[in-house]
Amino acid sequence: MSVEDRQADGTLTYPYGPDPVGLLVYDASGYMSVMIMRRDRAAFSTDDWQRVPAEEIKSAVGDVTAFFGPYEVDEENRTIVHHVIGHVLPNSVGKKLRRSFEFSGDRLILKPSETREVIWERLELADHTAVVSPDRNKCQESQA
Repeated sequence: MSVEDRQADGTLTYPYGPDPVGLLVYDASGYMSVMIMRRDRAAFSTDDWQRVPAEEIKSAVGDVTAFFGPYEVDEENRTIVHHVIGHVLPNSVGKKLRRSFEFSGDRLILKPSETREVIWERLELADHTAVVSPDRNKCQESQA
């Protein structure tokens, strides 16, 4: 997976680092869940949650996005809307996050803005293949 921001001069930046880790799930009942984070996040200075300095917590939260809720697809306009029920950032709860989308082989490319692309690859599981599709009517699961 990759999260890329294109700057005005054409250069790419990677807000979650050059090698982020994440998981995006769309299920057949119309719900989605996503989590993306920097792979190289720094460990806290202590395992005691009550003693972690505020700056370390702020840095850790800034290197992650995670949210879930129902979704709807507009095939004609190639957009998907995520209706946020829960989010790592409390002020995002209740928002409708619209993304344009396209498929390229086994990749789903979501575009939250003109300058950002979030690129996902289909996950092959050991005993079956989950087919990523933002259209809940097209979600399929096939046994290997």
